Amino acid sequence: MHNKLVAGVELVNPTSAFYGLPPHRLHQPFLTKILCSTNNSSSSSSSSSSSSSEHKLRFNLGGDRKWNFKDIDTSTVQESVNHWLSKTHNFWNEVTSPLVKTVNDKRTSFHNDAQDAEEVFIAEQTVDSQTPNGDLSVAAILSIEQFSRMYGLTGQKMQKIFKALVPESVHSDARSLVEYCCFRFLSKDASVLHPCLKEPAFQRLIFVTMLAWEQPYRRRRDFRVKFSEKHSLQLKSRLVGEEAFVRIAPAVAGIADWTTAHNLFKALAGNDRGISFTSWSTYICELLKVHEGQKSYQFQDLSQLHNERILCIGSGGKYPVLKWVNNVAWPGKLILTDRALYFEAVGLMGKRNTSRLDLTGEGSSIKRTRVGPLGFDFLDSAVSVTLGPQLDTWVLEFVDFGGEMRRDVWYACISEVIALYKFIREFGPKEGDQSVYNVYGSQKGKARAVSYATNAVKRLQALQYARKLVEEPTKLVQFSYLQNAPYGDVVLQTLAVNCWGGPLIAKVTDKEYQSGGSPRSTNDATESSSYVFDIDGSVYLQKWMKSPSWTSSASLAFWKNPRSKRGIVFSKNLVVADMNLMEKAALICRDKYQVVEKTQATIDAAMIEGIPSNIDLFKELVFPLTVMVKNFEKLRHWEDPLLTASSLALAYTIIFRNMLSYILPAVLMALAAGMLLLKGLKEQGRLGRYFGKVTIRDQPPSNTLQKIIAVKEALREVEKYLQSLNVSLLKIRAIILAGEPQITMEVALALLFGATILLIVPFKYIASFLIFDAFTRELPFRRQMVLRFMSFLKERWETVPATPVVVLPFEYDESNAPKQRKESSNDVLKPEKQLKQ
Repeated sequence: MHNKLVAGVELVNPTSAFYGLPPHRLHQPFLTKILCSTNNSSSSSSSSSSSSSEHKLRFNLGGDRKWNFKDIDTSTVQESVNHWLSKTHNFWNEVTSPLVKTVNDKRTSFHNDAQDAEEVFIAEQTVDSQTPNGDLSVAAILSIEQFSRMYGLTGQKMQKIFKALVPESVHSDARSLVEYCCFRFLSKDASVLHPCLKEPAFQRLIFVTMLAWEQPYRRRRDFRVKFSEKHSLQLKSRLVGEEAFVRIAPAVAGIADWTTAHNLFKALAGNDRGISFTSWSTYICELLKVHEGQKSYQFQDLSQLHNERILCIGSGGKYPVLKWVNNVAWPGKLILTDRALYFEAVGLMGKRNTSRLDLTGEGSSIKRTRVGPLGFDFLDSAVSVTLGPQLDTWVLEFVDFGGEMRRDVWYACISEVIALYKFIREFGPKEGDQSVYNVYGSQKGKARAVSYATNAVKRLQALQYARKLVEEPTKLVQFSYLQNAPYGDVVLQTLAVNCWGGPLIAKVTDKEYQSGGSPRSTNDATESSSYVFDIDGSVYLQKWMKSPSWTSSASLAFWKNPRSKRGIVFSKNLVVADMNLMEKAALICRDKYQVVEKTQATIDAAMIEGIPSNIDLFKELVFPLTVMVKNFEKLRHWEDPLLTASSLALAYTIIFRNMLSYILPAVLMALAAGMLLLKGLKEQGRLGRYFGKVTIRDQPPSNTLQKIIAVKEALREVEKYLQSLNVSLLKIRAIILAGEPQITMEVALALLFGATILLIVPFKYIASFLIFDAFTRELPFRRQMVLRFMSFLKERWETVPATPVVVLPFEYDESNAPKQRKESSNDVLKPEKQLKQ
C-alpha cells in the first residue's frame, strides 16, 4: 500500500479583498485551488487515473469578466502568499521531524498544536456542493470528504453510493449525507471507546460533523467572508446545539448515551447556548484520562477482584473516605467495582482489614444520610448503602476539601451499579437460560449492559474532573436516571432489546418462547409472533419479558411498528435519515420529563414555609385510628383467612338483607354504651388514676444544640407535610376552576359517569362491588392490574399544575407612623420632666 500526499489549500468563491480588486470588478465567483489530498493507489487506482489531471497541483483562475493587473493590491496578495508559505513550511517541518522528540520539542509542538487546534483546513473537494436545497456548508464539505477518505473513497463516490441507497425523497438532504458518511465509518468499530478519539484530529472532525449536521447548507452571508476565513474552518467562535449533539455524539462509542445525551449537553454547555470547542476537547481529554487511569489500577491482597472491573477509588489525602460504625468514623480506602463495594479500613497497627458489600442483590439500596460524632447528625456528606431491611448496612462519608459534589457523584456511581443489576433481573434472561443460544450475540447481553453502566460512570468522573457537573449527577447515568423518569420503563425495554436482541440462529417453538408469559403482538406484519424486533431485525424473545411494564399501554403503543421505512440501517444504534429505537424512546422520555419539570416548578413556587407542631402528641392522639387501620389492613391482606371470610360474610349479609339503614344507629348505640360503661368503671375506681391521660415519651438527654437540631428537623417534616397538602389543595383548585381545561374535562366526565351509575344501579350492588374491590386488591390475580391503574393515576396527577400563589409584600402604614412616633416620644419625655421637678 502506497499513499500519495499532495499538500495545499482549497479556496472557494474568494472575495474581492483577496485579489485587491474593487467590488465592481468581481461580478462572478472565481475558483482557486491548491489541493491537499491523500490518494490510496490500491483502492482507487481506477478513479485516480481517470481524474489525474484534476488531482494534480495547480493554480487556476477563472472568470467571465476581464480585469487589469493594475487594480490588484500587491500587499494583500503578498500577505496571503506568505500565509500559505508559512503553513507549508510548518507542515514539512512536522513531516521531516524525528519521531522521538526531546522534552523541549514536545513542549513546542504542544504549544503549536494548541494554537492551531481551533483551525481546520479544507482538503480537496470532490463532492458536488450544489444541491436543490442549497450549497453545502464548509463544515459539511469537510466532514463528508474526511470521512470518505478515512473509509477509502472520495466524497464524490460516497455521494453517489448514498443516492443509490436512499429513497428519492432523501437524495438532496445534506444532513442525511453527513450522517451517512459519518455513520458508515463509525459502524466499522464496535469497541467500548472508539480508538480514534485519542487523535486530536478525529476529535476536531467529530466537532465539525456536529456543526455540519446543525448547519448543512451555506448561508448567504457565507459568500462574503474574508479570505482568511475561507480556506479554513474556524472553530473558536462556533457552538454546537443540543439537537446536533444528541444526534451525533452518542453514535461515537463511549462519548454519550442516547438516554442521557441531553443532560450531558446541558452539563457541557453550562450557561452558553451550545458547546464550544474548548469545552468539547476538555471533556474528551478528561474522558481519555479516566479510561487510561482505570487500566493502571493495581491492587494487592485483593484476590477476589480478579473477575470484577474497578470503577472508582476513594482514599485519603485531600479526599478521605470515612466509614461510620456506632458513631465512630474509621478512615480507609473505598473501591467501587461493577459488582460490589470494598472498604480497606486502616487499623491501629497499620493493618488493613478488607470488607465487601455485594451490590447485585435484589434488596440493595442507597440513600443520602447525615452523620456526626456522639449522635449529632449535622454533617450532610454521607450515604447509606444497605442490602435489605435486616441485612448489613454501610454508612460512608465522603469528605471533600475542594468542593461539595463528591458525595453526590459517589451516590450516582453506586446507585448506577445497583440499578444495573435491577435492570438485568427484570429485563434479561435468567441465569442458565438455554434460549440465549438461539439468538446470536445474546450471550454477551449482560456484558453489554455492564459496559453501558461503566461508561456512564467514566463520563461522570470526566465531568467531575472538568468541573462540568449538573446539580443532580444521577441524571448523567442512564440506569439510575431511568428508574424514576417518566416513560423510563419503555426506554429500559429498548435497552434490553439492544443488549440481548440478535438474529435467530435456531428455530424456537411456541412452547419455549411463550413459557415466560402470555403472547403479545409487537408488529402489524407479525401479528402471530410474540417476538420483539429491533430496527435492524434483531429478535428479543417473549420468554425474557418478565417485567410487568411490557403489558402497559405505553409499551404496546411504542412496539406496535418499530421498523424503519426510509432510513439506512448500519446497526442497532446507527440509522441514517431516521432514529433508532433507543433514540425514539429517549426523545419521548425527555419531552415527558420536561413536562414534569415544568409542573414541578409550579409546585415549588406554591410551597410556603412555616408552622410548628407537636408531632409526638399528634401521633399519640391518632393512635386509636392507627390501630383500627392496621387491623383493617390485616383483614384486607387475608392474614387470618377465617376472620376475613367471616367479616365478608357479615358485610354481605347486612347489604343483601337490606340492613344498611340500621348500621349508623347501631354504631351510635354501641358508642354510647361504651362511654357509659367507662363512666361507671371510672366512678368505681376500677380503671386507675392514669386512665385516659395522654402519655408521650420524653426526648433523650441532650444539650441546647441537640434540641435546636431536633426542633429544626421536626419543623422541616411538618413543613414538608403542609407543603404537600397545600399543593394537593392547589391542584384540586386548578381542576375545579379549569386551570387545565383538558384535565378539568376528564374529571367532569368521570363525575358525570359516577353520577349516572349511582342513579341507575342500586346502592347495595355498588357497596358490594366496593367491598369486593377492597378485599381483592392484594390478591395475586389482581395485583398487577391495580398497580398499573395506580401508576396511571399517579402520572396524570403529576401533570396537573398547581394554581399560582402570589405573596404580597408587607405594607407599612405611613399615616399612623407619625402618631406612633409622637406617642413614643411623649412616653420618654414624661419621666424626664418628673425627674426635673
